[in-house]
Amino acid sequence: MPLISTPFPSSSNGPQVQLLARLCGLGKLDAQVRAAVEMYTEDWIIAHRRYQHLSAAFSPITTETQRERQKGLTRQVFEQDTSGDERSGPEDSDDPRHSSGSLDDTPRSSGASGIFDLRNLAADSLLPSLLERTAPEDVDRRNEALRRQHRPRALLALYPAPDEDEAVERCSRPEPPREHFGQRILVKCLSLKFEIEIEPIFGILALYDVREKKKISENFYFDLNSDSVKGLLRAHGTHPAISTLARSAILSVTYPSPDIFLVIKLEKVLQQGDISECCEPYMVMKEVDTAKNKEKLEKLRLAAEQFCTRLGRYRMPFAWTAIHLANIVSSAGQTDRDSDSEGERRPAWTDRRRRGPQDRTSGGDDTCSFSSFRPATLTVTNFFKQEAERLSDEDLFKFLADMRRPSSLLRRLRPVTAQLKIDISPAPENPHFCLSPELLHVKPYPDPRGRPTKEILEFPAREVYAPHTSYRNLLYVYPHCLNFSSRQGSVRNLAVRVQYMAGEDPSQALPVIFGKSSCSEFTREAFTPVVYHNKSPEFYEEFKLRLPACVTENHHLLFTFYHVSCQPRPGTALETPVGFTWIPLLQHGRLRTGPFCLPVSVDQLPPSYSVLTPDVALPGMRWVDGHKGVFSVELTAVSSVHPQDPHLDKFFTLVHVLEEGAFPFRLKDTVLSEGTVEQELRASLAALRLASPQPLVAFSHHVLDKLVHLVVRPPIIGGQIVNLGRGAFEAMAHVVSLVHRSLEAAQDARGHCPLLAAYVHYAFRLPGTEPNFPSGAPPVAVQAATLARGPGRPASLYLARSKSISSSNPDLAVAPGSVDDEVSRILASKAIDCSSSRTSFYLEGSSLAPPATQPRPTVQKLLHEELALQWVVSGSAVRETVLQHAWFFFQLMVKSMALHLLLGQRLDTPRKLRFPGRFLDDIAALVGSVGLEVITRVYKDAELAERLNASLAFFLSDLLSLADRGFVFSLVRAHYKQVATRLQSAPNPALLLTLRMDFTRILCSHEHYVTLNLPCCPLSPPASPSPSVSSTTSQSSTFSSHAPDPKVTSMFELSGPFRQQHFLAGLLLTELALALEPEAEGASLLHKKAISAVHSLLCGHDADPRYTEAAVKARVAELYLPLLSLARDTLPRLHDFAEGPGQRSRLASMLDSDTEGEGDIGGTINPSVAMAIAGGPLAPGSRASISQGPVAASRSGCPLSAESSRTLLVCVLWVLKNAEPALLQRWAADLALPQLGRLLDLLYLCLAAFEYKGKKAFERINSLTFKKSLDMKARLEEAILGTIGARQEMVRRSRERSPFGNQENVRWRKSITHWRQTSDRVDKTKDEMEHEALVDGNLATEASLVVLDTLEIIVQTVMLSEARESVLGAVLKVVLYSLGSAQSALFLQHGLATQRSLVSKFPELLFEEDTELCADLCLRLLRHCGSRISTIRTHASASLYLLMRQNFEIGNNFARVKMQVTMSLSSLVGTTQSFSEEHLRRSLKTILTYAEEDVGLRDSTFAEQVQDLMFNLHMILTDTVKMKEHQEDPEMLIDLMYRIARGYQGSPDLRLTWLQNMAGKHAELGNHAEAAQCMVHAAALVAEYLALLEDSRYLPVGCVSFQNISSNVLEESAISDDILSPDEEGFCSGKHFTELGLVGLLEQAAAYFTMGGLYEAVNEVYKTLIPILEAHRDYKKLAAVHGKLQEAFTKIMHQSSGWETQRVFGTYFRVGFYGARFGDLDEQEFVYKEPSITKLAEISHRLEEFYTERFGEDVVEIVKDSNPVDKTKLDPQKAYIQITYVEPHFDTYELKDRVTYFDRNYGLRTFLFCTPFTPDGRAHGDLPEQHKRKTLLSTDHAFPYIKTRIRVCHREETVLTPVEVAIEDMQKKTRELAFATEQDPPDAKMLQMVLQGSVGPTVNQGPLEVAQVFLAEIPEDPKLFRHHNKLRLCFKDFCKKCEDALRKNKALIGPDQKEYHRELERNYCRLREALQPLLTQRLPQLLAPPTAGLRNSLNRASFRKADL
Repeated sequence: MPLISTPFPSSSNGPQVQLLARLCGLGKLDAQVRAAVEMYTEDWIIAHRRYQHLSAAFSPITTETQRERQKGLTRQVFEQDTSGDERSGPEDSDDPRHSSGSLDDTPRSSGASGIFDLRNLAADSLLPSLLERTAPEDVDRRNEALRRQHRPRALLALYPAPDEDEAVERCSRPEPPREHFGQRILVKCLSLKFEIEIEPIFGILALYDVREKKKISENFYFDLNSDSVKGLLRAHGTHPAISTLARSAILSVTYPSPDIFLVIKLEKVLQQGDISECCEPYMVMKEVDTAKNKEKLEKLRLAAEQFCTRLGRYRMPFAWTAIHLANIVSSAGQTDRDSDSEGERRPAWTDRRRRGPQDRTSGGDDTCSFSSFRPATLTVTNFFKQEAERLSDEDLFKFLADMRRPSSLLRRLRPVTAQLKIDISPAPENPHFCLSPELLHVKPYPDPRGRPTKEILEFPAREVYAPHTSYRNLLYVYPHCLNFSSRQGSVRNLAVRVQYMAGEDPSQALPVIFGKSSCSEFTREAFTPVVYHNKSPEFYEEFKLRLPACVTENHHLLFTFYHVSCQPRPGTALETPVGFTWIPLLQHGRLRTGPFCLPVSVDQLPPSYSVLTPDVALPGMRWVDGHKGVFSVELTAVSSVHPQDPHLDKFFTLVHVLEEGAFPFRLKDTVLSEGTVEQELRASLAALRLASPQPLVAFSHHVLDKLVHLVVRPPIIGGQIVNLGRGAFEAMAHVVSLVHRSLEAAQDARGHCPLLAAYVHYAFRLPGTEPNFPSGAPPVAVQAATLARGPGRPASLYLARSKSISSSNPDLAVAPGSVDDEVSRILASKAIDCSSSRTSFYLEGSSLAPPATQPRPTVQKLLHEELALQWVVSGSAVRETVLQHAWFFFQLMVKSMALHLLLGQRLDTPRKLRFPGRFLDDIAALVGSVGLEVITRVYKDAELAERLNASLAFFLSDLLSLADRGFVFSLVRAHYKQVATRLQSAPNPALLLTLRMDFTRILCSHEHYVTLNLPCCPLSPPASPSPSVSSTTSQSSTFSSHAPDPKVTSMFELSGPFRQQHFLAGLLLTELALALEPEAEGASLLHKKAISAVHSLLCGHDADPRYTEAAVKARVAELYLPLLSLARDTLPRLHDFAEGPGQRSRLASMLDSDTEGEGDIGGTINPSVAMAIAGGPLAPGSRASISQGPVAASRSGCPLSAESSRTLLVCVLWVLKNAEPALLQRWAADLALPQLGRLLDLLYLCLAAFEYKGKKAFERINSLTFKKSLDMKARLEEAILGTIGARQEMVRRSRERSPFGNQENVRWRKSITHWRQTSDRVDKTKDEMEHEALVDGNLATEASLVVLDTLEIIVQTVMLSEARESVLGAVLKVVLYSLGSAQSALFLQHGLATQRSLVSKFPELLFEEDTELCADLCLRLLRHCGSRISTIRTHASASLYLLMRQNFEIGNNFARVKMQVTMSLSSLVGTTQSFSEEHLRRSLKTILTYAEEDVGLRDSTFAEQVQDLMFNLHMILTDTVKMKEHQEDPEMLIDLMYRIARGYQGSPDLRLTWLQNMAGKHAELGNHAEAAQCMVHAAALVAEYLALLEDSRYLPVGCVSFQNISSNVLEESAISDDILSPDEEGFCSGKHFTELGLVGLLEQAAAYFTMGGLYEAVNEVYKTLIPILEAHRDYKKLAAVHGKLQEAFTKIMHQSSGWETQRVFGTYFRVGFYGARFGDLDEQEFVYKEPSITKLAEISHRLEEFYTERFGEDVVEIVKDSNPVDKTKLDPQKAYIQITYVEPHFDTYELKDRVTYFDRNYGLRTFLFCTPFTPDGRAHGDLPEQHKRKTLLSTDHAFPYIKTRIRVCHREETVLTPVEVAIEDMQKKTRELAFATEQDPPDAKMLQMVLQGSVGPTVNQGPLEVAQVFLAEIPEDPKLFRHHNKLRLCFKDFCKKCEDALRKNKALIGPDQKEYHRELERNYCRLREALQPLLTQRLPQLLAPPTAGLRNSLNRASFRKADL
């Protein structure tokens, strides 16, 4: 029988044995004491299952364990991590500062040097077998073997650990019951030195809590006297026991508070004189005066010697002082405090009054945690002398409270100066030489002769709830005061003697009083200190007594009062007894404690006095003060034997009476006979609930043991069995409830009380049983238990020993078919197995044989059967209590069942026979009723329902180990049915589903989960797993590999057979399937729960040593095969990682451009958008459709968060990695095409989800720029897809809130590497980030390799099927995506090998179908050819070479590949920053080398063609060097791209590529209008091409159709028939040169226009688009387009109502470059378009900074004015930039058409700026000399254009004379007035401001001054008459407008502004009067016909023209 029990012999039982040896023989012990001693010394029986530690409940996968398993990972090499390490190519070494900004007109540089360069380069190493022609099967085999090498075994070890929050199954073994300690302080008394040393001084030390007014520790007595001084007491001294020589003490504080003081009192030997007299010498004499006071000292010494000799046994109070502990703790500096220690994290001690024993370090205020502070050595110098009248504790508390005040009265007293040195420090974990409060040695105690440290017993300030674990029986006696004032005679120096009497004879005083310092260990008598000449003294003494084990009625305390005569007088005795009193210690069998006020007898006590109390006035006795109470004393017991609670006392007494059977028995005043005891016992059981909590918790183990005893062994009274089962069960329920309530604060996460859990796990045993080991059992190694103090806690005195029972599970095999090694092997386990908290066992057994010798007949019941029965039949009140703590009763039943099986040796019995049917029926009824409670309470009391649900699940999980599995499964099924029934009517099903999910998860956490599921063996002959309930259904079939087999299909579906055979796995996956249903409510929470459950199980399998072999793991994986179908069907709702924030999306169907740089987010388009743009890569109906990406399936239902999706995907990968490949292949063969397509989409998504982010990603992320680009991207997608429904709207809003897109309640946890918030960066060390990157790299690599393996399986499957092409196309897409994402060098080797094999096996995929795949492949390969990592380059160049060769061999030319490679290179160059020409050149050279070495094609033109292509690529590369130089200068870069695009005018594909590159660049820079223009140009280009092909009515006829959008677009019409021959292969073959491509480009243009706020242009774009959509009958898109139009028009409408402010289009500046430094830019003028609201200073600063960086310091100068620049005055060494703000200018006729704000900001070619000047050169002067120069600039193209700066092509200037300037000013003022007056709604403030400026009298150079200067006299020059008259008319108009404005103002103002208005009117009248004479002059000449000369002057003769 596989039982392991390690009993510990009592000899190892440390201190307990020493203690028991002192007890008076166990036989004579009182029943109560005997029970206690047994309880504290008995071995524990711990039952644990052998494999339990492998269950997720006990060995969880946490971040730490993951970290452990990740050790030894190899670092994967990634391109993006290497980018910063190497210098890029030599071409880059030119310093860009010295290069000129010139642009050649052609993008090609001369080829000769390029060819020469390429020939001289070194090639990379070649792949050896590449050019051999090998059979494809061999190639595949070789590839697979290589892929299988060096793979990590456990995929999930690379993924963040499962979410802790979801781990409902988590358990830990409860802490063993141990002695309670608070925070422990070690106090060492080092020395005590006075100014004079004449006599011995004794110290007492204790802790006091001022707030609670309580002494919180017992006294510690210390003696620091020198040996010579001690010698004075020789006469009285016995040999001191070593225990009394202690000088250091360990004090414990459970409730630390700032109010705790360490009080030190000093005493000296009694002498004549009161305290003040005795202190005087100490206060007066100084050590320095020793010589001076020699005689006095000698006298004092002599006196002291006499007193010591005579009065040496008496003491007197001397002095005291106190240390405020909080000061020590805080001033000792908290620097060393370990802030992570548990204590600091607990709630402040003020919050919770109740503290459990588990709060080892129940942290107090942070300021006074005593568990961790820097040790301090203190020297106390001031002592206060004791005052005879103020010795009591009350007085002490007043003093202490006073000490804390700044103006303490104590400070005014004269101190006794001394030096006391003490050390205070936190106590070490396991101090050496430590004595317990009973003076027992605490291990480690290396040498019995060492000076001990005493543990000082704590009297906690408030209740401490902890069970007793050790024998303790102490009594403390505190005499308080004595009043002998009425006693006649000489009674003044009073001493009280205390004795513990076992009888009345003086010799019966027991030696149980603990000695103090330097004396014997125990004494028979002790005295209080004497207060000189005081008849009513107060005392502070504490006597500590050890109570004998058996206290009888005769035991009492005897107090004798003595008068001590201090002066030796002849005939006078030293001590005279003057009174007697006593306290009997037992009353009705209970220990007497508490305060007493006793009368004192004057006479000697009569015989038999001890039976009575002193309160009884015995006749003939004389009493002090007439029998009044004159002596006040208090008794306190600290005992683990006497409960000191009436209800507990009564209960224990009755139980023991029944055990002894000693009737009749006296209980208090009643005598119990056998007839009445039952009734009393029942009453006592019911009364247990009234017991007070502290003793109940302290004696909880005793009470529970007794209750169990009453249930299992019902007492026999008078020959009748008394069945107390029900009463005991109810009492147990109440006790459990009370204990639970007392310890509420200490509950664990699952609501369990640790104390009760520990009771079940360790202390509970079936009464009176010792396991009988079978005779053949191996000898058990006995461990010597040094368990005096447990390792984890300081000093925890274990008095219980531990027997650890482990057991095995005979039915469960490790792997199917293996011999059951659990049965065959018996392991011995170590002492206490402390890693868990749930007691669940694998033990099996039968009824208990009664022990051999039985004193009395007993009946035996089985506890688990009784518990089940009582629970089922219990009444409602008790049932409620039991339900609250169901876990306890379940665990009790389980342990009882386990022990029953073990002790009855029934572990080998078949499971069905282990337990009787009625018990199983009870269990079924119980499970049913508890299940029902869960369901009914879930809406009323969710917390209770949750706890009950978990308890039930754990119970069933434990039953799986003990009972018949079929029975347990039937219970589970019944519970599921119950829940399902309720679900149909439930108001909120999510709650119930959550509970059921937790239930399932707990069941599945069983350590034999895999075996319980009967994993089948479908690909081998049937091998049934262990015979069990359902083994009949477990015979799985083998099948022929040809026909599609329904059995295989059912293995991959959640079918009936699957669920029947794999019961638990079926439950789990069904839960997952339900949670993933689109309609599921509360879905996101359920998703997370369900997925987390599967993830945690798979992690467990990965970590489980039983499943490390691949074959075994494949069997395990079969349990999860349906996960593949589930995930596949959930695909539409998974988070789309391919488009997720920051993810670079590289779908196969994407536009040509590919991106690499991290900042390129804006430049990429997500796959679904690309699908929309391109209309899908397949022409409609061109081949069997395979769903082409997540968009294809309808996205309905609640989407999964990113975190849940990623976890689900990693689980899918786990199944794919570990499942049998042959099985997967047969499954794939049976899949329908759409399903296979979705499977491929799933793989695609896996690649996206686990893509490597790069080391930088772990360090960077500027969340703002990140967010900005995301928003832009999100809107662009929405604009293109036209999917703005309610959900998307919501998604978008949530996206705007969070920079990470729509992730419902993603819990931000560090462990989710995928979605890290930037704030995390702060607290990660560099090492942690390195490690994260390392793991992330390995995960990305492994995930990609698993996908690759699966793709290979699919390829092999479909090779022969008819739909092979469509599937292979999709497979290739996934491969391409994997090659395009960030991958490690390791993966790329394998990925490229697979790609080569695919292309060689199915060349038609690339070369006969559409070009998109070929284009994508070329792009990927080229990118890898430019890699910095040589292995990647080697494989990529090999792939590219083979691709060309394949293409050549099929059609003898490889125009297609040539074209695609050229385009890809252009695209790559245009968009990728981290791109290295040097490396790409090496790859080109490698390809050349292959071509030269390829023997097979020597005779063809192939090598020559390859060479041409390579040189061509080399030239394109050289072009890009220039672009690199201008990387930082956006204008120059765009110019360069523009120039390159123009150079490709003859190659439409490449031009289109470059236009898209430019659009991407613009979008990245935030220039949406320009990006839109690029798209319009691209669309025009495509339209030109389509117009050549066919003449469709609905298509645009070419560029002309687009000129309404932009006049610039006509430049695309340069492509004419002579350039394009549409039939030539490889020309215009991109996916964009189709109608769908055109639609996509237009939609993108519209999206960019929308983002730029150019809504009017959106309308124009859609005008072209709508006819195409109409022709295609694409009503869905039409609906979306019209919706977009409606939005656009609505936004335009809002403009007029003040929305205009939100739409600011651009700001324009003229920038002129002067100086040879600028190269081609010298003397060039440009108009720059800057973002709206750019200030002149900003652009000026930007350009200055940029060119300074380029040319160096002090070279660049900004010309500050706008005057024409004189070249001759410039310094030739410098670079000058002149920047002027310009405004768009329109002629009057133009303004008629440009009505709206948009019209005036779109299609701008002419700009104006004005420069004021005066003839003498100043800018501003007086009115008569103020001139103005107006400059008009015209540009080459109209803004907005495809670039943001356009050259100025024409310039003209006009100079205005002063009078013309005045006319313009007046016209402007008049316009302002008119606008303010006519504004609707009217704006009174603005109107008043304009009026004030017009008519105010103080306006400088105001209207009046203008009139006076120019209109005062008629000009002499007739040429100026016209201007004069015009000005006059302007003024008239101005006056009229002022009048209108005043009228309007009058209507608007309120009464408070009337005066202001009048003032305005007055000012206006003055102005009008002043103007009147000036305006009435007439110019008669104006009436005459004008002369020719005059007409001429109005011509432009006065203008200076300047054409550029």
